[in-house]
Amino acid sequence: MRERRETEIQKRFGERVRELRRQKGLSQESLALACDLDRTYIGGVERGERNISLINIYKIAEALGMKAKELFDA
Repeated sequence: MRERRETEIQKRFGERVRELRRQKGLSQESLALACDLDRTYIGGVERGERNISLINIYKIAEALGMKAKELFDA
């Protein structure tokens, strides 16, 4: 049960990142470059496959021009 909940949290977060990235007109590759992360990592985050670190959450938020807490607002 716990594992399923964690997976759902990751998926919702990833969907939010994808939504915001697309709103900004960015590709996964351009977002990854702005974050100094690999494109495949961004793809994994967006698919909910990654348990993303706090540092990387801040990197993504900064690259999207927003505060980290906004990544959690649905």
